[in-house]
Amino acid sequence: MPKDSLKRFLAALDPGHREAVGAKPREEQEQLAAAWERELEADDELDTLDELSPRAAEAEAARRVLDREAG
Repeated sequence: MPKDSLKRFLAALDPGHREAVGAKPREEQEQLAAAWERELEADDELDTLDELSPRAAEAEAARRVLDREAG
C-alpha cells in the first residue's frame, strides 16, 4: 500500500481518532487505510459528496470504516 494512502486516511480522521489509530500497529493502520480506500471507491453516495467536498467525503468514509471496526 502506498504510504500516501495511509497519510490521507490519517488526515481524514478527526484529531481524537487520528491519535487512536496512530497508536495502533502499522499493519493495522494500513488495513484501515485500505478499507477506507475501498469505501471511497465503492460508495456512489460518497462520489456525489466528493464532487461537492472531497475532504467531507474522505472524512465520512473514515468514520464509516472506524464504525465498522468498533462494531
